[in-house]
Amino acid sequence: MKTLFLSLLISTLLSLSLSKELCNSHDKKVLLQIKKHFGDPYLLASWQSDTDCCKDWYQVECDSTTNRITSLTIFAGNLSGQIPAAVGDLPYLQNLVFRKLTDVTGPIQPAIAKLVHLNFLRLDHLNLTGTVPDFLSRLKSLTFLDLSFNGLSGSIPSSLALLPNLGALHLDRNKLTGSIPESFGNFKGSVPDLYLSHNQLTGKIPASLGKMDFSVIDLSRNMIVGDASMLLGLNKTTQNVYLSRNMLEFSLSKVAFPSGLENLDISHNKIFGSIPPQMTQIALQSLNVSYNRLCGQIPVGGRLQSFDFSAYFHNRCLCGAPLQNCK
Repeated sequence: MKTLFLSLLISTLLSLSLSKELCNSHDKKVLLQIKKHFGDPYLLASWQSDTDCCKDWYQVECDSTTNRITSLTIFAGNLSGQIPAAVGDLPYLQNLVFRKLTDVTGPIQPAIAKLVHLNFLRLDHLNLTGTVPDFLSRLKSLTFLDLSFNGLSGSIPSSLALLPNLGALHLDRNKLTGSIPESFGNFKGSVPDLYLSHNQLTGKIPASLGKMDFSVIDLSRNMIVGDASMLLGLNKTTQNVYLSRNMLEFSLSKVAFPSGLENLDISHNKIFGSIPPQMTQIALQSLNVSYNRLCGQIPVGGRLQSFDFSAYFHNRCLCGAPLQNCK
């Protein structure tokens, strides 16, 4: 009899523990507000008031100990409207992603500034407008910031250089204007991979960027002028440099390249001089110096002859394999 009672008690406690909802009631209320804001879309159909948001809902993740919502990822579906202020009411959020939702419009939601634990913010392939807000610099835990493929305009806030843990900054494919901030030569912590391509940036590359050791820097398809040689150097660990389709004008002859450089595209500029012999010592995976004002013989050796002639053509007087022989 005692054994039967114990087994019944254990069974009851077990069923109670299984039926107990893990989802925090505040977080659940906020998520249902977000769903209502977007008009109860099919993309969020799993968000039901009578189910557990930690166990049954897609697009969200809970902390395994506290059961507070730590991740909200809404990706690729039919969703229209602005990002609601309610996202700022998920105080333990670490990852916030809205991406590939072309009917999501409006400015970057100011309430995101309240998310002090945020380390991953991805708002890309949306239809956001307005400026890149200065408040993003207050999110000191950010390691990844992606605002690419939107319609953002105005200048890049210099305060983004104050983010001490940033590993990657994607502001590419927007309508940003003005020059690259001087402060981007003084990132306060780690040096992020920097993606600023396909904008309307003007002016010179600040000399201060020469102090940075970017692993990846992409400034292509802007209207940047002047020198870019400071981005390279023997002492750097830079792997990928993309500067094509600007109005850069400097001599390539005396540029020293990082030994670990893998991809270099400086095509469609006004770069002059000759290709340095040191480039034969670099195991490049891709190279494009076409549509510039380069002269002289392409150095023989390394990977330089493995690239197609289109990597070199449309220069002033560049010659040698894979182009025509020098006269």
